[in-house]
Amino acid sequence: MGSSEESSCRPARFAIGWVAAWWVLLPLLAFAAPEDFPKPAGLVPQVEFWKKVFAEYSENQVAIHDNLYLDKIYAVIDLRPLAESGAGEETLRRERRRRQQAELNAVDRALARLARGGFAADDLDERERAIRSLFQDVPGARKFSAARGRVRAQQGLRERFRRGLEISRRYLPRMEEIFRREALPVELTRLPFVESSFNVNAYSKVGAAGIWQFIPSSARIYLQLNSVEDSRRDPIYATMGAARHLRDDYEVLGNWPLAVTAYNHGRAGMARAVRKLGTKDLMTIIRGYDGRSFGFASRNFYAEFLAAVEVERDHEKYFGEVQFEPRIEYQEVQIQDYLRFATLAKMARCSVEELRVLNPGFSNEVVEGKLFVPRNYTLRIPAGRLDEFRAAYASLPAADRFGRQQRTYLVHRVTRGQTVGAIAKRYRTTVAAIQAANGLRDLRRVRVGQVLKIPTG
Repeated sequence: MGSSEESSCRPARFAIGWVAAWWVLLPLLAFAAPEDFPKPAGLVPQVEFWKKVFAEYSENQVAIHDNLYLDKIYAVIDLRPLAESGAGEETLRRERRRRQQAELNAVDRALARLARGGFAADDLDERERAIRSLFQDVPGARKFSAARGRVRAQQGLRERFRRGLEISRRYLPRMEEIFRREALPVELTRLPFVESSFNVNAYSKVGAAGIWQFIPSSARIYLQLNSVEDSRRDPIYATMGAARHLRDDYEVLGNWPLAVTAYNHGRAGMARAVRKLGTKDLMTIIRGYDGRSFGFASRNFYAEFLAAVEVERDHEKYFGEVQFEPRIEYQEVQIQDYLRFATLAKMARCSVEELRVLNPGFSNEVVEGKLFVPRNYTLRIPAGRLDEFRAAYASLPAADRFGRQQRTYLVHRVTRGQTVGAIAKRYRTTVAAIQAANGLRDLRRVRVGQVLKIPTG
């Protein structure tokens, strides 16, 4: 997801005292009004392309296509026979790279020859004739020359999307409930198909995490991100944050196509595009905005979202019968003291691992007992255990209850040009405190990408 302005806001925990919260069983996806998520004619080729990527093309297929006119597909490399013959992952990876590069080179040569022009139809080979026919509806004398810089490869995602479907029903009923409570269209709960395919452990090269792919700067606004908890990895808490994020995007930008695109490109970036072009029409922005970071991913994010909504809605058409995993059922309770994770698991009559599955946002330090589960945290426990948990909590010895947290930390990933002094100033701490927390002997050896613990108390 895209960047967002930082704030000191912290998420509410949505519970007071003892809470027994069963998921409300509602029909999945009552569709919003069509005008909320329009699909203009100019966007249809993009949506149809992404439907092919999500539901038709295997992970062992690669589409070679134009990155502006997505209906211009030059070729589809098919490695399924090689995979079915028993080839290993490394063999498939090497062959994919080899054939992909060969196809990209062949398309470029054909486009270069067509760009030179002056050839009779009989002088063109089969590939060149096919490309000329493919572009017959594209205007401009230099269309083939321009197309040379737009050839792109896209691997299929059919298996990944199907797995996302299977996993999604663990969380979607509760996610839809959250979006309804926020008066937001429930179609938005399908964005994780685009962001992560509902992979709880998804982590990107830019540090985005969880099914909603929050980057750290946005997580600090809408979620909890510290040494105790990374709620990006908790699908339910992350959904609460995503709902607020998307609501804020909508309030600033005024329509859902822009708000959805802002989830990838950033709210400020989309606001700049609106100001520069003087329009809130996404298609006009896609065609005319030349912002430096408004690239292929941003131009296609809304189309991918529409495609994901359609494929998920019509999943039987594309995938046949899908074996959905059962929804996760639990009860919730608010913790009134600082407690060890293992103590809570014992009171809930479950293993530490089972409790962690229900509360995946906790850090290893909490699960291992180096830090406590904080007071007022709304904990999920296995369904049907609430009364026993209450009784165990009431009789818990004072020695197992704590009045304050052990020292906690924020986390910071070092970026180019940052010094420990600048980082300390940003978080209102000292260089010495950061040095001690991270065992830094030489401050000059802090490197780009290094994750530092920032003391908070």
